[in-house]
Order: sequence, then C-alpha cells, then structure tokens
Amino acid sequence: MNLGGFKNKEVVVDLTAGTINYRPINEEDAKKYIGGRGLGVKYVLDNGPEVKPLSPENILCIMTGPVTGSRSSMSGRLCVVTKSPLTGTVTDSHMGGWTAARLKWAGIDNIILAGKSDKPVYLFIEDGKADLRDASELWGKGTRETVKTMQARYGEQDLSVMTIGQAGENTVKFASFINEHDRAAGRGGTAAVAGYKKLKAIVIKAPQKGNMPQPKLETEYKEANKKAVKAILDGGLTAPNKGGLSVYGTNVLTNIINEVGALPTKNSQFTHWDQAEKHSGEYVNQHLLVKNNTCHACPVGCKIEVEVKDGKYKTRVESIEFESAWSLGSNCLLSDAEAISYLIDRCNEYGLDTIELGHCFSVTMEAYEKGLITEELIWGDADSMIDLTKKIAYREGFGGILAEGPAKATASWGAPELSMSVKGQSIPAYDPRGIQGIGLGYATSNRGACHLRGYTVASEIAGIPEPTDRLKPEGKGELLKIFQDMLAFSDSMNICKFSSFSENAEHYAEQYSAMTGVLLTADDVMKAGERIYNLERYYNNLAGFDKEEDDYLPKRFTEEPASGNSAGEVSRMDIMLDEYYQVRGWKNGKVTEEKLRELEIIDPENQLV
Repeated sequence: MNLGGFKNKEVVVDLTAGTINYRPINEEDAKKYIGGRGLGVKYVLDNGPEVKPLSPENILCIMTGPVTGSRSSMSGRLCVVTKSPLTGTVTDSHMGGWTAARLKWAGIDNIILAGKSDKPVYLFIEDGKADLRDASELWGKGTRETVKTMQARYGEQDLSVMTIGQAGENTVKFASFINEHDRAAGRGGTAAVAGYKKLKAIVIKAPQKGNMPQPKLETEYKEANKKAVKAILDGGLTAPNKGGLSVYGTNVLTNIINEVGALPTKNSQFTHWDQAEKHSGEYVNQHLLVKNNTCHACPVGCKIEVEVKDGKYKTRVESIEFESAWSLGSNCLLSDAEAISYLIDRCNEYGLDTIELGHCFSVTMEAYEKGLITEELIWGDADSMIDLTKKIAYREGFGGILAEGPAKATASWGAPELSMSVKGQSIPAYDPRGIQGIGLGYATSNRGACHLRGYTVASEIAGIPEPTDRLKPEGKGELLKIFQDMLAFSDSMNICKFSSFSENAEHYAEQYSAMTGVLLTADDVMKAGERIYNLERYYNNLAGFDKEEDDYLPKRFTEEPASGNSAGEVSRMDIMLDEYYQVRGWKNGKVTEEKLRELEIIDPENQLV
C-alpha cells in the first residue's frame, strides 16, 4: 500500500471458529472511502444489508482513519460500524480517549469481527498481533471491574480497554462500549452486537514511542498541522481554557439552547424549562468539576470530570455531557446535577447509551401519567430512575420491555406517538421546532435521529461558518447537505467533530493530503463525504428503508407548537424535505442509480465498485 498514515493491516476474527487472520487494506477502497466510518460502511455493505443485526453473519468493525494516533490535533477517535440492532440501519458510533491511537500504535488499522463465540472471549492486541483469550471470569462484570482486571493483568501503562458491561451482555438494544476513561461508543447498540457474539472486550497494549503514523509528505504535513492547530487555538468555542467548549465542556449548550426555546422538555412536550440551569455546564463547573480531561492530541479538553463527594449519589465520573444532562435531566424534569451524575455513572458501569436511556424514562413517565401503563414512574424521580436503569441493563421485569428501546416499548403499549424517535433511534437535545435544520437532520440521518450526522446547530445557533435563521425552513436542505458531507469525511479521516467548529474542508484536505500523499482539494473532501453519505443511504435502501415516510419526524414536532422563545413554532418538514431530496438528487428518499454511478459507488452494470 502506498498511502501514508495506514499500517496496512487489518485483523479479521472469526469468533465461531476462534481463528484470526490478517489482511492488507484495499488501496482503492481506502482512497474512495477514506477510512473510519466510510471504509467501515463499505465493509458492512459488502457483507450484505439483509443480515440480522444479532446474528453470526453480522460483522462488527472497529475502525481507525489515516490520521488516527498521529500528531494531527483531535485525532484520537475510533469508529465502530455494524448493522444496528436498535434501528436496522447501518450505524457507526465513535469513541474518544486513547483507544484508537493505541490500536494504531500497536500496528493495526482495523478489526473485523464475524461469527459468534460459544464462550465469552476478549481480543488482546500487542505488537501487530491479536489473540483471543478466555473472558469467562469477566462475564457478568461491569465495565470498571473489567478495566481494572485487565490493568492488573497487563499493567496500566500503555494499555487501553474498550469493553461492554452487563447491558451489552444482555443484548440491550442501546448498549454501549466504554473504555478506561469513560469514553463511550454510545449510540446504535453496537455493544449489543458484541454481547451477542460473546465478545467482552478489546484490550490493546501499545506505547506511543516510535509507533506514530508517519506522513508521506513531512514538510507539507507540518504546515497543514500548524494551520489546523492555529485554527483550534483561535476558535471561539475551541480555544483552550478560554472557549466555552474547553471551559464548560459540551454542557455549555444547556443554557444557550434553553434560552432560544429549543431544549426538549418533559418528553418534548415543551421546549423551555426554568430549572435547566441547575444541570448546566456553568452550574457543574462551579459545584462539581474536579478535572478537565482530554483525548489523544487534543488541546481543547472538553471532558469534564465531576465528583459528588458524599450522600446517596456519591460518585466520580467523566462526564456530564450536554446530551446526557439533557436526556436524564430536562427531558425527565430532573434538575439535580448530583443525581444526574450518578445516573451517568450507572450508564458507564452497565454500558448504556445515556440518550436512549433518558427516553426510556420519559416515555414511561408520560405513559404512566396518561394512564396507558401501570408501571409507576413519576417525573423527576431520580431514585426510581436509578432502580430502573439496573433493571434495563439486566432485562429484569419491566426493564426487559424498555431494553428493546423506547420506540418498540411505546409501540407495545399502543402509543408509538410517545416515542420521539426516527427509524427507532431517539432524538438528542435540540428541539426541531426551535432549530429547523437539525430537525431535517434527524429525519434524514442514516443511523436514526442524530445531531452528529449534520450539525446545522453550528450555523443556526453559533453562526459557524456563517449564521442562518434558526426558524426559517427555506435553504436548510442545502445547508444540511454541506454539514452531512463534510462530517462524513471527518468521521472517516477519524478526527473529532468538534474540530469543525474551527477547521473547514480546506484544513481537512491539507492534513489528509500530506499524511497519505493523495492530493485532495476542499472540493474533493466534500465529494468524498457525499459518496460516503450516499453509500450509507444505499445500504439503508437495500435494508428496507426506501420510503419517504422513513425520513420524517414524530407528529409532536410537526403539529404541537413549541414554547419559550420559539413559542408557536412547529417543524416545517413539508418544506425542507422536498428541498433536501432535490439538493441530494434522490427520489422519495431513495438514491438513484444515476447518483450512485456519478459517485462511483456502482459501475454501468450496477455492480458495487
């Protein structure tokens, strides 16, 4: 392989047979799909969109990108790609910390896992080699005990552990991987796939020294990296120790989003809550903050470690992210930051997506309040929420119903309209009535409702790269496409999305070109991102998501008016979706053959290339 940045080595594991093989990366695929998310989706599509998510045939891809583990700022991201048991779509979920860097430093780019083991195992990686080892004594353990066991066995220095907890073992449909720094590959239920396969953990032993990926064009790389670092240091949000993201973490957004009337409250019945400040970044910074942590090669340090020093919610955990604080907080009318911290701690211990868990609570609370179910859960009842968290992780009683996800749970109660979800995945912390573009993003996200596929909030709220009217639906199709395509590229290069608050497509093009030696322009970056986004949509079309109705929001957002400073607004999907399809060149939600050929996803004979 001629590309810089890659180790050109993938580990291919057959868990059924217990065998491990190694293979190089197809250079043409790497050029077309970049790495990380894009290349992982190509592997999942090649494996077949008809496979069942929880089956030996489904593959689980642990992916890095061409700049992972390098000197490039914010290059410590790892991507898990599979067919989601929560949504049935292709999904990718990203993890920060040092896991990705250590995988690359160990001489491995990617891990592809297929089959199903007949006993619990973990994969140990060191010096370019992988080994399946017995994990029977770890099965049933939480993530923290698993990490501590591996650290005792292999030494804490130069070690990273990404593991599933009890939720993954019990195939909870929104189970998450967690690593040694409480970083999560959170959404889509990727850890449920691992649990089904009896894969407890991936353990990586690798020092940085001498193992960093080396750029193909050293002089150009130094200049490109210098420009990228300057953009981050000068960024309004990303500036170390000055920008809001660095000082308050992602939770800096709570008060901002609440103020504009776009904070979904009480299961999205309202869009403003006068108690939200009590779990905001500013409040946490003043009352609970103990440390600002960071990931590999990141100067921003948005990871806020908090401590509750005594009482029934005593814990030390990283961290109260905006999405977690909102989903477990305002979404459920819980304002107690200490209780929210403890709930996040439980999610990290069991390996649960905090966003989806909060929706489990909120739909249950609303259903009980309306007399639709007899299971009692009162708005803001933290102790009952904590108790139910364990029941969900272990699939005990009523928890087993919620373990299927809020969309399926509410459908079983005859009240699917209570689930604020798209394609089976629940919305994050931005109400689409108060921020029009993000609603379109939820509806058209290839992994179900998600803000990270196309973060139009950057423009609609923060004015990055330029401001747009958050309440105006016109033009949002074009705006969203730009964000979706650029972030598809950054996810595939595997650089943190927060870099996009300061960097642009030109920064990405220069860093990628210098690292790999394949010269791309900013336009090429956007084209590659468009190819990746269409590849995902093509997979979903083949998997049965081929109707316009699949790209729509719950009626609460399109029919029930917002409150607060967005009072009276509803999501204007009727305007935005048609415009989006036109900009994308799709027909009623389906990628056309013409578009697939234009992007070189299929050839003139309609074969994948």
